[in-house]
Amino acid sequence: MIDNRRPTVLMIEDDDADATLIRLLLSRTGLAFEVDRRERLAHALERLEQGGVDLVLLDFSLPDSVGLDSYWALRDRHPEVPVIVLTSLDDDNLALRAVAEGAQDYLVKRQVDPPLLARAIRYAIERHRSELALRESEQRYALAMQGANDGIWDWDLLRGQVFLSERWRAMVGLSPDEPDVPAESWFARVADGDRERVRAAFAAAAAAGDSLVALEHRMRCGDGSSLWVATRGALVRDEGGRVIRMAGSMSDISARKRAEEQLVHDAFHDGLTALANRSLFLDRLGMALSAQQRGHQGTFAVLFLDLDRFKTVNDSLGHSVGDRLLVAIARRLERLMRPSDTVARLGGDEFAVLAFGVREASDAVHIAERVHRNLVAPFQIDDQEVHITASIGIALPEPAGASADGLLRDADLAMYRAKAAGPGRYEVFDLELHRASVQLLKLETELRRGVAAGDFVMHYQPIVSLATGRIAGFEALARWQHPERGLVPPEHFIALAEETGLVVQLGWQVLDSACRQACLWQERFPTDPPYFMSVNVSGKLFAEESAVGKVLGILESSGLAPESLRLEVTESVVLDHGEAVMARLRMLQAMGVQLSIDDFGTGYSSLSYLQRFRYDSLKIDRSFVRDIEVQDSRVIVETILALASHLGIGVVAEGVETGEQLARLRALGCPLGQGYWFARPLDVTAAEALLTAGSVW
Repeated sequence: MIDNRRPTVLMIEDDDADATLIRLLLSRTGLAFEVDRRERLAHALERLEQGGVDLVLLDFSLPDSVGLDSYWALRDRHPEVPVIVLTSLDDDNLALRAVAEGAQDYLVKRQVDPPLLARAIRYAIERHRSELALRESEQRYALAMQGANDGIWDWDLLRGQVFLSERWRAMVGLSPDEPDVPAESWFARVADGDRERVRAAFAAAAAAGDSLVALEHRMRCGDGSSLWVATRGALVRDEGGRVIRMAGSMSDISARKRAEEQLVHDAFHDGLTALANRSLFLDRLGMALSAQQRGHQGTFAVLFLDLDRFKTVNDSLGHSVGDRLLVAIARRLERLMRPSDTVARLGGDEFAVLAFGVREASDAVHIAERVHRNLVAPFQIDDQEVHITASIGIALPEPAGASADGLLRDADLAMYRAKAAGPGRYEVFDLELHRASVQLLKLETELRRGVAAGDFVMHYQPIVSLATGRIAGFEALARWQHPERGLVPPEHFIALAEETGLVVQLGWQVLDSACRQACLWQERFPTDPPYFMSVNVSGKLFAEESAVGKVLGILESSGLAPESLRLEVTESVVLDHGEAVMARLRMLQAMGVQLSIDDFGTGYSSLSYLQRFRYDSLKIDRSFVRDIEVQDSRVIVETILALASHLGIGVVAEGVETGEQLARLRALGCPLGQGYWFARPLDVTAAEALLTAGSVW
């Protein structure tokens, strides 16, 4: 029996920091289960002997076992328990080997997020329990069949008569009064679609000299229904080798066939929405492409839908409401499309539509617009009214020779371009977008290599006292020393680093270099107060549970006082990562690290975050400085300066590029400024020359 207890996850992890991080991620998945940690493989094997483990999270690097050896030991001793491999190395080959050997999935510890972990765990456990349930069902079925009374048949080929047992007759609804039936009557009971195949199987066995025949087929019952049966028989031959008799049994296998059909259905349909899944969608898309390439009529388009801000629904209303919203969206999409079209859920909050009858891009655009209009209407989930929009990418099968995977990828790329333009939009894929995606993939590969090789150099832009012209500090800015492209500025790689997660590794490198450089300059060029170093940090750094310890470790190893470090964060850091990140920043602030809010004034809730969290300084966004001669921008700058003064918060005006802007800022009483008017970002040598001078004017 499959029990209803809470699933138990056995985490095999020796690193305390990683274990804490995994526990934190697990706690945010929204799944209810017990976590049991073991630090050594031997101890984990002892725990598995006790039973009750539903899933193993396996670290590939353990004190007593490494790599695939760990997985093999688990598989050989406990093949029934599913395993998800956790690795701290981005080693796809090793991880894929583990999956090929039977592991359920693999996850890179520093690249996994709660939704991804939840999906992996839920899938592994549900799949495991489904396999157990199916195995138990098959065992019960086998026992039942052993005790069942199969139908018996005996075919006398010389007389052309078939004897049928009472049980056989009962199975197909024949009257028990007829002791024998003509052979043709027997074949007439075979379902129309299977009859010729059954005849051919008997004829082939007879012609080949086989002594046994076995096949599965359908029989017509007396009430018009059909029955799946397994027919087995032995052939009797005369001295000349001619078949003169066949006899055997017939078993009712309808239950097994229904189970198989259900398994096939489940393999190609989404478990939550009952829509087609990715596999079935790609299969049908492939068939549509093949038909088109053979010259058959039937034009079509692929629409890729990604819900906008669906995470907010899950976070605010709960995953149960989120799941029901996905079901409701699925039903709307089904009603909207024609029976010949295919609506699929690809996973998470992603849907796809294979729409036929599309002659040109404008037809697909009309479908996308119709989808938008239908999704705009609110969804009523229990007593909650939920509003949702979707970003839609459209791809048409051009040029000829496109593959199903390629066409879906094209629609996905178009969807991302639509999402970048704002919620509730659509875009049509074109070749320029494809070329851009190829270049982006190449850039990602080069960026991974560059981060791993340490191909980044630091530049420093001075932050200047507007009253005296003296340098107060610097902002550290990373530059990518590309082997072919030369010095690449951050606007060409930071967004990609954020998307790929490389910003975490790069961010710690930048922070370490900046702190060490600041300490050296404080020693060589002493001032009162000392020069500070400002570093713009991604929220992903502080999403790590160990972030506070890492920052303090960098400060200790570099010798830089916490008060000399300014961490610049944007409003998105708070919006995207929430209270956990802010709590870690508060801990650092309590230890002396300065916190500055970057691009102040551009976010819709900047003032509310000043109320919730006391920053040490803020940076006036360059857009207000650029237009400071315009009345509205000048008023905004004045207001920010007055607010900061009232709250006791320092201010830096960024993007100062003209003497007029400097004069206006000085007149308004802005204390610090940064921009090309003073200096561009400088390498270490140029920055030290400026420090030697001591002032920018």
